[in-house]
Amino acid sequence: MTRTALRAARLFDGTACVDDPLVLLADGRVTEVRPGRDAPVPDDAELVELPGATLLPGLVDTHVHLAFDGGPDPVTALADRDEDALLAAMGAAAAAQLAAGVTTVRDLGDRDFSALRLRERGGSLPTIVAAGPPITSPGGHCHFLGGAAQGVAGVRAAVRAHAERGVDVIKVMASGGMLTEGSDIAGGQFSAGELRVVVEEAHRHGLPVTAHAHALTAVRDAVDARVDGIEHCTCFDGERIVLPPELADALVTRRIAIGSTVGLAPVPGGMAPPPLLARLLPDLLAAHATLIRAGALVVAGTDAGIAPPKPHGVLPYGLAQLVDLGMTPPEALRAGTATAAQVCGVGDRKGRVAPGYDADLLAVAGDPTVDIGALLAPVAVLVAGRFVRRPAAVAS
Repeated sequence: MTRTALRAARLFDGTACVDDPLVLLADGRVTEVRPGRDAPVPDDAELVELPGATLLPGLVDTHVHLAFDGGPDPVTALADRDEDALLAAMGAAAAAQLAAGVTTVRDLGDRDFSALRLRERGGSLPTIVAAGPPITSPGGHCHFLGGAAQGVAGVRAAVRAHAERGVDVIKVMASGGMLTEGSDIAGGQFSAGELRVVVEEAHRHGLPVTAHAHALTAVRDAVDARVDGIEHCTCFDGERIVLPPELADALVTRRIAIGSTVGLAPVPGGMAPPPLLARLLPDLLAAHATLIRAGALVVAGTDAGIAPPKPHGVLPYGLAQLVDLGMTPPEALRAGTATAAQVCGVGDRKGRVAPGYDADLLAVAGDPTVDIGALLAPVAVLVAGRFVRRPAAVAS
């Protein structure tokens, strides 16, 4: 089988930078990285030149909703779609992710395990790490997705059912959310004991748990329950954002993955956030900046699909926002590749450009290790060594 050789101006391999690399691909994997402009091209390799470009691992978004279309009312749009229409819309969302260079997504909430069905159907898709319908309280946040459960026995059974269906991660709604009218973002949806059972049962099945948590009490209960990740981590006490030092210390020392809901794409004419979010956002971003300075495990979980400023493929904007919050560009790139892959449970094969890793690759014009905005100029995207976006010079 003919190998592919990619020559670029530079490589960010997920952890470090290499100048003038030659990256060799075969059978969907990276086989070798040869540094230096004079590195020889094997006789059996097809050479693809990427002059002036930076090659890096395909990006990893730790929080998306492929079932939501990024429109002004994604919940109603989802309710109006039958099974075929839903899978078609999710396929379009997945294609938009690939076009932006996002080759792995963690879907943290669908309807009736549709992300698993999309994955099973196959085709040109990013790698999908799927949670299925999030476990929520009756009438609670995203109850319309079908994951409601109540009581210790109920949540244990829900986790078991998700595991038997084949999910990769358990998502639990520890608090209410802004997308669900009537839910309480300042209050918990489950008792501390119920959250502990969710974690115990999930870990018994070898599954990690990430908790949606806006409320300060929900963040505390999730930490005490030993969750593996917390989405949003808003720490809202009903009046303001509060990040107590002991809670921040627990988040840092326990290496709980914090999915920071960063990334807003420009919307023609602009679009104001909901009034409460607009009021809280400056303090929320300041709290996440504090966690970044303290060395917390922070990744970009964009929540792609929930609104027009959150389209599928918004992750490059999210990584730029992590730089605004205090990461260096290389740190943000690591957060969006190697670290995010680890958080999603695929770090043994995704998020690096190194021998043995999947050949999911992104090439961008310019140098994102200096200017993170270069991520907004993709020139090539590969999945398992196959171009899903070819550079213009070799377009077929």
